[in-house]
Amino acid sequence: MKRLRWTNKLALNLSTAVNESGLKDSETGEPEAVSESVDIVVEVQRFTDVVITPKDGQFECWIKKTLAGRRQQAEVVIRLVDRDEARQFNLQYRQKDYATNVLSFPAEVPDGIPADVAGSVLGDLLICAPVVADEADLQGKQVLDHWAHLTVHGVLHLLGHDHEHESEAARMEALEIEILNDLGISDPYDGN
Repeated sequence: MKRLRWTNKLALNLSTAVNESGLKDSETGEPEAVSESVDIVVEVQRFTDVVITPKDGQFECWIKKTLAGRRQQAEVVIRLVDRDEARQFNLQYRQKDYATNVLSFPAEVPDGIPADVAGSVLGDLLICAPVVADEADLQGKQVLDHWAHLTVHGVLHLLGHDHEHESEAARMEALEIEILNDLGISDPYDGN
């Protein structure tokens, strides 16, 4: 799919950053230092009336943990939207007329772009904030844990994972569970 035209990237090297939530010490529940060396550029755009959404640093932490051991650098744009925009994108790109929780748009870098630039662009995520909040409530999950899960899920799609077939879904869910466990978040599929 075509890369969406979202701008103003925030460049960060999180190799020594301390996360603001999500990566929790398994004994204390307190945030722990992030030590893997993954250079990421993340832009978070907020086009939603939902007031409480994760901080940029939380998205960065979740993306970094998802990419650890899979990719050393990446550029990702996250666009937080309301139901109308999510529905429009879902209809346009998936021919489904409802607001979905997350859509992933892997980068399609045009020919002629230098390899070092082309190789770092991963893609865009569109996340519907009210759907995330509603799903967390309906499923009895901590809303921040659900945000983390959907971010991890979306980034795995950007990396080429899918869940169209049962075997693919099982592999993708196993990766999600492993990554979320590393973040101190319980299995999102347990009890669903």
